[in-house]
Amino acid sequence: MFAYPLDDALQLTLVAPRHGPDLFAAVDANRTHLRQWHPWVDRTRSVNDSRGAIVAMQAAYHAGGQMQTAIYENHALVGMVGFNQIDAGNRLATLGYWLIADAQGRGIVTRACRAYLAHGFDTLGLNRIEIRCGVDNERSRRVAERLGFSLEGILHDREWLYDHFIDHAIYGLKTPHAA
Repeated sequence: MFAYPLDDALQLTLVAPRHGPDLFAAVDANRTHLRQWHPWVDRTRSVNDSRGAIVAMQAAYHAGGQMQTAIYENHALVGMVGFNQIDAGNRLATLGYWLIADAQGRGIVTRACRAYLAHGFDTLGLNRIEIRCGVDNERSRRVAERLGFSLEGILHDREWLYDHFIDHAIYGLKTPHAA
């Protein structure tokens, strides 16, 4: 099992079906908070739904298409971070993240994303990493900007979120190891 400690309290752990109960508990206790930006919340109705999502994440990981880790703080799952899409041919990945409400505002996602940036550029040899988030998702946008990403544009009506379309801001960061 892959586990990457960020410090004494925080750890990134490659998701496995055994994390299903922790993932479901985090989502279930934070539905209103997460539902603002994530269309999958209403499809997460049981531990089995969480396990099914994790099995799909694992299959995509083994196919080289994504990498998802749970963020644990003091042994409690507080969110997730990962490459939602990896395009090895174009040396590109899309980085995504979420936290439970009580874990926000403490730099957890920024630190987790920094670990992913290092892994993506230094280990996977990526040339570019993107972050796409709702234009009104100020917290996610600040994370991207804090990490040095540049706003490259707005994708209009990019995502159907329950009963309406939302626009996405697209941020990009190129490798610091220019060829």
